[in-house]
Amino acid sequence: MNNLIEFIQQPWPWYVAGTIIAIVMFALLYFGNSFGLSANFRNMCSMLGGGRSCDFFDFDWRKQTWNLLFLAGTVIGGFIAHQYLMPDATIAISEATVADLQALGIANPGEGIVPQDLFSFESLFSLKGLIMFVVGGFLVGFGTRYAGGCTSGHAISGLSDLQPASLVAVIGFFIGGLVMTHLLLPHLLSL
Repeated sequence: MNNLIEFIQQPWPWYVAGTIIAIVMFALLYFGNSFGLSANFRNMCSMLGGGRSCDFFDFDWRKQTWNLLFLAGTVIGGFIAHQYLMPDATIAISEATVADLQALGIANPGEGIVPQDLFSFESLFSLKGLIMFVVGGFLVGFGTRYAGGCTSGHAISGLSDLQPASLVAVIGFFIGGLVMTHLLLPHLLSL
């Protein structure tokens, strides 16, 4: 039993995880479904009666029950993995990355899953926290709706379905990530 737990605690090789993703995607395509976590927000709004006041939410959400179950499994699986399968919360990042993050003002990078300087209840009430959480959350939500899906929907489902719009969206995600990391984040962290 200890050997099994030790095996589960190790990162899986890319070829195992990639094969599992491919099998899931082929099954979804075969059954005429597409994958994307942001679609669950629409499902939940429809479930709660949003279709009475907005045509966008007026659809049969029961056909997307599998996606809601996938979301629930993601949350439950993440909780189980964090609580019971992580040997410790230290994240293995390179010394160069630690030095870069410390130069940006992040104390103890890699000590936990996320930097406590940025992701804590106290940081929410600072200017930096307000910008990163509220403005960032709005931009993520707006961008997801404007792009017609999230990164998982476009990068995994859309690209495997050979959708040109997903290729454009994924290129935009990468460009946006690079701009954020190299141009905007250093200024935000200095606030």
